[in-house]
Amino acid sequence: MPMLSKLLCCFLVLISLKLSADGYGDIIVSRVTNVYDGDTFRVDIDQWPALIDKNAPIRINNIDTPELRAKCPDEKRLALLAKAFTKTKLQHAEVIELKNLNRGKYFRITADVFIDGESLADSLLAAGFARIYSGKSKKQSWCPTR
Repeated sequence: MPMLSKLLCCFLVLISLKLSADGYGDIIVSRVTNVYDGDTFRVDIDQWPALIDKNAPIRINNIDTPELRAKCPDEKRLALLAKAFTKTKLQHAEVIELKNLNRGKYFRITADVFIDGESLADSLLAAGFARIYSGKSKKQSWCPTR
């Protein structure tokens, strides 16, 4: 009987975790506190508990932008342009919405980011500041081959 009780308890905990994970829905960002690079920034989210919502790191789903700590000058230049592009979009936004939230690498929140209804990932891709990236394979270099 104790084993059955333990199994039932584990089942109930797992069900409640699944329900709470599904319950995030779409989140409206209250404030952008920092833009780190083209695909990562920090926000405050007033509708979340204080432990989670202050200065929360957000990474845009399914894209990769050039790295600021690049190995070549071309990538660093593109990284600065991508960061400026993202910062400008976020600063001029009326509404910043996060959808399909998950926890990613480095405990960041990964999300589809929409600015006034437009996908930030799609905007970065169209401007040439991002590439599609699933996180499962090695990143493609932004540096020219020699």
